[in-house]
Amino acid sequence: MVSLGFFGVIAVAGIALYTVSYYASDLPDYSQLKNYEPPIVTRLYAGDGRLMAEFAQEKRVFMSIDSMPPLVKQAFIAAEDKNFYEHPGVDFIAIFRAAIGNLKNIGTHKRPKGASTITQQIAKNFLLTNEVSYERKIKEAILANRMERAMTKDQLLELYLNEIYLGQRAYGVTAAALQYFDKSLDELSIAEVAYLAALPKAPNNYHPVRKKEEATIRRNWVIDRMLEDGYITQGQADMAKLEKLETIQDKEDSFVNAAYFTEEVRRELAERYGEESLYGGGLAVRSSIDPKMQAVAVKALRDGLMAYDQRHGWRGPVTHLDSLKGWQEALKAVAHPDGILETWKLAAVLDVKSNEASIGFDDGSKAKLPLEGLVWAREYRNHGYAQGPKITSVAEVLKAGDVVMVSPMQEEGSAQETHFKNAYELVQVPEIQGAIIAMDPHTGRILAMQGGWKYGISEFNRATQAQRQPGSAFKPFVYLAALDRGFTPATLVLDAPFAIEDRPGNIWSPTNYSNEYYGPTPIRVGVEKSRNLMTVRLADFLGMDVISAYAARFGVTENMPPMLSNALGAGETTLLKMTTAYAMLVNGGKRVTPTFIDRIQDRYGKTIFKHDDRPCESCGALIRWEDQTAPDVPDTREQIEDPRTAYQIVSILEGVVQRGTGVRIKSLGRPLAGKTGTTNESKDAWFIGFSPDLAVGVFTGFDEPRSLGKRETGSSVAVPIFKDFMEEALKDAPLKPFRMPRGIRNVQINADTGVRAQPGDEHVIWESFLIGTEPGDDMYILDGRGISLMPTVPGQPAGSSAVSAGADVGTGGLY
Repeated sequence: MVSLGFFGVIAVAGIALYTVSYYASDLPDYSQLKNYEPPIVTRLYAGDGRLMAEFAQEKRVFMSIDSMPPLVKQAFIAAEDKNFYEHPGVDFIAIFRAAIGNLKNIGTHKRPKGASTITQQIAKNFLLTNEVSYERKIKEAILANRMERAMTKDQLLELYLNEIYLGQRAYGVTAAALQYFDKSLDELSIAEVAYLAALPKAPNNYHPVRKKEEATIRRNWVIDRMLEDGYITQGQADMAKLEKLETIQDKEDSFVNAAYFTEEVRRELAERYGEESLYGGGLAVRSSIDPKMQAVAVKALRDGLMAYDQRHGWRGPVTHLDSLKGWQEALKAVAHPDGILETWKLAAVLDVKSNEASIGFDDGSKAKLPLEGLVWAREYRNHGYAQGPKITSVAEVLKAGDVVMVSPMQEEGSAQETHFKNAYELVQVPEIQGAIIAMDPHTGRILAMQGGWKYGISEFNRATQAQRQPGSAFKPFVYLAALDRGFTPATLVLDAPFAIEDRPGNIWSPTNYSNEYYGPTPIRVGVEKSRNLMTVRLADFLGMDVISAYAARFGVTENMPPMLSNALGAGETTLLKMTTAYAMLVNGGKRVTPTFIDRIQDRYGKTIFKHDDRPCESCGALIRWEDQTAPDVPDTREQIEDPRTAYQIVSILEGVVQRGTGVRIKSLGRPLAGKTGTTNESKDAWFIGFSPDLAVGVFTGFDEPRSLGKRETGSSVAVPIFKDFMEEALKDAPLKPFRMPRGIRNVQINADTGVRAQPGDEHVIWESFLIGTEPGDDMYILDGRGISLMPTVPGQPAGSSAVSAGADVGTGGLY
């Protein structure tokens, strides 16, 4: 008997050795796990630290085992592998228990029970398949044993807790804590940790909303295991079970929604680091966006586009219901139009009276649409270039059965509050598009950007991708070139007919917007009133090669053809480039590079990109503050323009707001400057402007360029958007004048003639001159002969053609 028993043991051992040898011959290499770097989600943060977006195929945030709270580790060990720190990779007691259970279930068609340790789960998840078979279990056990000998328990647990799938695209406990509870691991309660530990077996079976009861039962089972293993007390367990299972996903106040901005950052990251690093590199990206300013920008742009759209009429209902019988179900079947906003609703018109309409929503609720909510809806005629008669009755616009878009009326707190309670106004998605950008002019940081009406209907970003003609918004750079060549803001330029042969056999003869001529006019007035003829005459005198060089220097366009029409903004550029160019005017002529990203860190927290790359030896996170002198950080920005002439242009552009085409902005009562831009046939309308510390650009126009309509210009379309934005964005900012550099002297002049002000002059302004170029009593004019001294007394012969104040002689031309 002893011999038989001995040989039996030998036989079993031999079979075991053969089995191990057989299955171990082609096992995958597990040594790679020592240096394994799992793909980790790249996260984009707003300027205030809130999350904007995650870029990943799998949501995973890596955390080292030493940084994980003990409670997290204990919960998963209690739920998945209570003997984790004792077994050699395989828990034979658990295997025996599972085997007994599986023998009892033979013939019941129940799925075989497993006894996989955490180490075995790592082997399966990283190196094997999910196949349910004894062959895979044998390979799993062999690999687990080998891994235990090659790696420490903490290394294995770190792999497991960062890799395990916990539902809703979340991989690893850190990502799951953020996904389900919007918390870091050290903020989780016992109940929340227990819920996460309940998920590895089957996350879909314990969904916190759809299967809340099953999820709660499983969570409480984990709490019991934690109590049984001594990780928590009885009191803690009881309190944890009483806690309701509540998850918080996509919490509005913790998330910044700025789709155009996010996509711009995503493209830059993909270009800089490649798709693999973007979607799996675990980058932490700190953007420059100011969420409050972004919200203001979105509202200002949308309000401006709607105001323009409503001025041009009502294009009709979304659809019409032939019968109001069953209107609620019929309304549910109507597809929402592209571009409808989240606060808008589709409504069916149920009844129409002269002063209001009764409307119903797909949930069965009803409201009213008063006459005041649709007086704008005059008939849309001739592609919006004409309108029908004024609206005096709701019945002139709507009829029963119409399906329309409506928005809640905003009349709270007014005398009409009672009248407009539960009232809506008629709205429609504008056909016109536009964009707005807000930038810190001293750093180039983009604080806000909206590239269109709504990202969902078009991913095309009109702030960064749309190449459009800036029109008169380019003119300041023509005048800047003149100031750099000895002209002053008071120099007169002849506003008179101008013609030139721009190509063989073709005479180009531009006109002013008003089709009038104004004679000798100071440069300041030419900018303020946006005079085309003065600008062309000046550009022709200076030479278009000079103007093209300025366009390149300020980043408007790299290779502007030296054609005179480009002096009026005929060359295409983007809103981002134009806004950056204006920023370099107000910041004193310093070069800035626009950026959407402040800083990028890799998965280990190392900074791999920083927009502010100024050297600072005394800066750093480890320096203790002891009331020492603040570090002197050098200004490394390239000086691309004389700060004195840059200031002169800023002063002139301030006059645009005070007296010129941007005068609608004057009512804000703070130092603001800028320039309108309107292209031929009013196809594009711009306003680019700034305060001393904020540069803002606005573009409006149709994606398929066509006229915005008669009398629609940058002043009527873009300026109101700029004004609304600045009013809200700067409402808490102190009044601050534009910074005047050394070398400037302000002198009172006659605004009409450009000479020093005399007693009795009515139109007197302060003008900024470079010291040494202040005006006397002589008036100089650029006309068809060059720069000449104008007669100061009627009938006196014109002076010599000598150039005043050292101005360079230009190329001349045909006039």
